[in-house]
Amino acid sequence: MHELVGALRSYAWGSRTALAELCGRPVPSAHPEAELWFGAHPADPAHIRTGDEKRSLLEVVSAQPERELGAAAARFDDRLPFLLKILAAEEPLSLQAHPSAEQAAAGFARENRKQVPLDSPMRNYRDDSHKPELVVALERFEALAGFRDPLRTVELFRELDVAELGNYADLLAAQPDSDGLRTLFTSWITLPPTVLDAVLPAVLDGCVRYLFNTKREFAAEAQTTLELAEAYPGDAGVLAALLLNRITLQPGQGLFLAAGNLHAYLRGVAVEIMANSDNVLRGGLTPKHVDVPELLKVLDFEPIDLPLVLPQPAGDGSVRYPTPAPEFALRRFDLTAGSALVPLTDAGPGIVLCTAGSARLLDGSSEVHLDRGTAAWISATDTDIRAQAADGPTTLFCACLGE
Repeated sequence: MHELVGALRSYAWGSRTALAELCGRPVPSAHPEAELWFGAHPADPAHIRTGDEKRSLLEVVSAQPERELGAAAARFDDRLPFLLKILAAEEPLSLQAHPSAEQAAAGFARENRKQVPLDSPMRNYRDDSHKPELVVALERFEALAGFRDPLRTVELFRELDVAELGNYADLLAAQPDSDGLRTLFTSWITLPPTVLDAVLPAVLDGCVRYLFNTKREFAAEAQTTLELAEAYPGDAGVLAALLLNRITLQPGQGLFLAAGNLHAYLRGVAVEIMANSDNVLRGGLTPKHVDVPELLKVLDFEPIDLPLVLPQPAGDGSVRYPTPAPEFALRRFDLTAGSALVPLTDAGPGIVLCTAGSARLLDGSSEVHLDRGTAAWISATDTDIRAQAADGPTTLFCACLGE
């Protein structure tokens, strides 16, 4: 059991305050800070600290996979199968989806055959893994996720009362299913610039008018459309976002995204856990590479309800966030000051992340102290991990393998 130093990632949509405050650093930060990675992804692995020395977790796992991962080494090809993050979004992320395992393997092999460099901005598949992911809000967290019931979307179009949406509303009303959504999304995301320049301003004007109405059932959707258009003017992804569920997570609530689920995080701070992959297919709301034909291959157009994951008591003092992903599982422990030692896990591999307060972790032979924004690596040889709040109410997230 060792302290794990996260890898800080800076993107334009990140926050200059959230991660700095969480980790006890000066505010504001010099650059927008978007993600803090705790894992062994080759793009930016975390580091194990032993005394004054630091060693990449990727290097540690690769050197002794059976020691660090136990039986999971054979199950996941000697790789830690999950990546744990803290995400801080000040501005909307790109409209995106992730491939299935089969699509990722085929896409990665195809781009390798074409000799597309792994660090090329034109690369779609940076590894051969799928990327199911779970995000758990640390504060109010806003997102778009999954295609809304088409009939509800027709209601939204009618409420906006925009003439330029009339034909599209009729199209979806005549075919209120996944095929209708595919047709409409494909039409919008590939609109010629001259048509987009006529439709999008009319929709934005309709959103402004709607927000002054007394009846505003879709106020959040209209406001989000205006905010996206301000951040990404003239982007077809602004129209496409009208088709998605608008979700607000309260602290402690989760959102699970399976393969093919179109989504965009809008703002907020959250813990995120995913399969150890960096495969992203973008459809707009970004200056990065957008490959519409490839995105259409992976999208799941089946409408879904709000894909919330609510915490469930686990019987050991924690709550768990159930998902079908075999690569990861996530539990949350809320500890009180002066409480007895609480069992976290029988053994690793796992990562324990502190997001509030501070804690002592013990495994019988060693002890690690965690402050906010810090984490510990639990190897397969570490057993009987226990925790205790060291200073006031403390929150720990424990990431481990899925069932």
